[in-house]
Amino acid sequence: MGQLAIETSVIARRCERAVVTAYRELRDTGNDDLSAFRACTTLYRVHHPESSVQEARRLVAEWIDHHVIRGDTGPTDGCDCD
Repeated sequence: MGQLAIETSVIARRCERAVVTAYRELRDTGNDDLSAFRACTTLYRVHHPESSVQEARRLVAEWIDHHVIRGDTGPTDGCDCD
C-alpha cells in the first residue's frame, strides 16, 4: 500500500477524503495552491450543495491544513456525513 493510501485511509468522511485526495493530486500535477483550493471547494459543494461558499471554504481550508500542511492523521471537525 502506498503512502498516500495509508494517509487517506484514516479519513472517515467520504467528502473529506475526496477533498484531501483531490487537493494532493492537483498540487502533484502542477496546479497552484489557489486553483487547487478553489477546485476542492467546488468539489465539497458537489457533496454538500446545501453548504454556503464560506462554509465550504472554511472546511476545505481546515482539512487541507490538518491533513496536508500539518500531516495530522486524527479526526477533524466538519460535516456530519459518512
